[in-house]
Amino acid sequence: MAARLAEVEGGGRAFRYGGEEFTVLFAGLSLEEALPHLEAIRASVESYPHGGARRGSAEGKEKGEKLRAQDEVEESEETLSVTISIGAAEPGGEATHAALALKAADEALYRAKRGGRNRVSR
Repeated sequence: MAARLAEVEGGGRAFRYGGEEFTVLFAGLSLEEALPHLEAIRASVESYPHGGARRGSAEGKEKGEKLRAQDEVEESEETLSVTISIGAAEPGGEATHAALALKAADEALYRAKRGGRNRVSR
């Protein structure tokens, strides 16, 4: 996941926020300008083939590398489907400082999850 997030464009910087949550900050971009970059990351994670072995194992890493080396990856029991839900917000309006903007993004994340997951919500 970290490798996918590190590829965010538009000047975004990814940080671990806690547990399995991450935050991406875009200095100087409006929410509208950042949304296409967040959607690109969501699509990148969805299409990235993952090995089906136990997370973090050498076997899983090896399977994932073999799958990604193939020209065409077919769904099988060897692959693991991974998607992400993204909540996006920007300072302003009621979110007058960073803590309120993070709270607004967290609320948007839960809207994305309730809306069916694997999406960007604001």
